[in-house]
Amino acid sequence: MFQISPNIRVAVGLEAWLDMFVDSSEFLTKYGLQPPDEPASLDVLDSQKDLLKVFAHYFQMGASSGRYMTNRSQFWTLVNMSSVLPNSKWKIGGNAVLMANRLVKEGCDVMLGASMTNGLKTQINDKVRVVGQNLSDSVDECHLLFEYKSGQQWGHYSAPRANRFRVHSNRDERIFYSLEKFREELPRYQPHLLIIAGLGMVDSIPVSATKTARMKALQTMLTTVSNETRVHFEMSSYAERSMLDFVIGSILPYTDSLGMNEQELAKLYTVLQHGNTTSVSESRPGLPTVLDQMRTVYQLLRRKSEAVSSGRALTRIHTHTLAFQVILTDRNSTWKNTMTAAAKASLTSYRHVCQSDHINTTKAMILMGDAYSTSHNQEWSRKIRLKPDSPVSCWEEYGYEICVSPVLVCTEVVRTAGGGDNVSSAAIAVQI
Repeated sequence: MFQISPNIRVAVGLEAWLDMFVDSSEFLTKYGLQPPDEPASLDVLDSQKDLLKVFAHYFQMGASSGRYMTNRSQFWTLVNMSSVLPNSKWKIGGNAVLMANRLVKEGCDVMLGASMTNGLKTQINDKVRVVGQNLSDSVDECHLLFEYKSGQQWGHYSAPRANRFRVHSNRDERIFYSLEKFREELPRYQPHLLIIAGLGMVDSIPVSATKTARMKALQTMLTTVSNETRVHFEMSSYAERSMLDFVIGSILPYTDSLGMNEQELAKLYTVLQHGNTTSVSESRPGLPTVLDQMRTVYQLLRRKSEAVSSGRALTRIHTHTLAFQVILTDRNSTWKNTMTAAAKASLTSYRHVCQSDHINTTKAMILMGDAYSTSHNQEWSRKIRLKPDSPVSCWEEYGYEICVSPVLVCTEVVRTAGGGDNVSSAAIAVQI
């Protein structure tokens, strides 16, 4: 088994909240909620009717997404409606928290930037050092996660894969609440890796002086990070175009590594390459499509960083999908063990979704075929066959290495939320 040095220090930010996991079928049935005639991809939610329209849109695609609800009283009505259901569960949430917990489990020394109540803090691994405000006189933010299973029916709609839809109503005064204390501790902690995640919590919060200032403060922090510390950014699903533009222009030029799922990759690709956004990508994109998009994103982001003072050249991309894991690394970078990382990501995906540390092949399947093309460009595409005794394939291209691993897909889904955070953390832990 690959052992990670306990001296590897990773700083992860920002913030934490409570997630309520809701069985969407139970919720919809309990309250007699019928599917809308016309699904819609609205940027924000203001009512239960809006929620049903957007949920239907992503449900029929099997795509992970989320939206901000402008009406906080309506949001808390939904929370109360969900809390009385027998199968609803409260868990600690936040991309940064989930990544911190996984990194500790993998053997890293971890510092987390997050402000929370003492009650929420009890759900974090004791080995994680938490830096941020103690919200003793307040309450934690809350997100609703409406989960659904593969093949689940809702009226005439059917989900092609298991996934979830997130709803939040975060307040702008809580944006990056722990940022200053976190930034203050970074030089003393001297992390080998800094991970920034959870910017989805800011998505679609109405523009205000507070929101603008907090986002600028995050960018400023990134420009001051020591060159001895590598920076990884974990993407989120952004409905707000201006939020994605901020990430592209003010965050990614200062990062060495980027992690995302197939929907996030497709949206980033279309904005960089074509200047527009795609509402949702196919739920199971082919490997040639993902590889071509990764190559383009890699090249375009490297060009953008060259034009930015104190920018960093992107040297790593990890795309995690239902069927496969792909990791691209610059051959001249210090990232190591790419093949091991791809295999680790695949196994972590199964373990998280099945919520089991043990691999049970009777509860797993492989969606990848026994061979695949490396590109849609037939002039230089090559065909690679999966080898049962060595399923991870790696090859070199223009200055970088690509490793692909099929995923052991869990067939008895227990949890989908947080899958990307766990997979991304487990993979990068072996590459630091």
